[in-house]
Amino acid sequence: QVQLLESGGGLVQTGGSLRLSCAVAGRTFSSTAVAWFRQAPGKEREYVGGISSDAVFTSYVDSVKGRFTISRDNAKNTVYLQMNSLKREDTAVYYCAAAVGYWGSTQSQYTYWGQGTQVTVSS
Repeated sequence: QVQLLESGGGLVQTGGSLRLSCAVAGRTFSSTAVAWFRQAPGKEREYVGGISSDAVFTSYVDSVKGRFTISRDNAKNTVYLQMNSLKREDTAVYYCAAAVGYWGSTQSQYTYWGQGTQVTVSS
């Protein structure tokens, strides 16, 4: 069993920054790929980006490339989502998810999910 807990969400103005954290417990963290997804009101949940278990690979959806950065600290069992130059369209509930033996953007491949954290970007 793997437990994930997101934190760091909140209200920020357009152009501002936030850093989300995803603390992972219950399994060898170093063998777990982690991804971030988000769901805006009235929309389907979408892949934001992810980081491989060894941190060698990261990927991002086009809409956040150059603004968001995913990193991980294996000593702290934590994955981070640094969000800069935030836009109103980034407003959503952000979820982290973990997968063992999979690296990619397919939601169904991620077995473990956090409860989500709200990010609201206002003008």
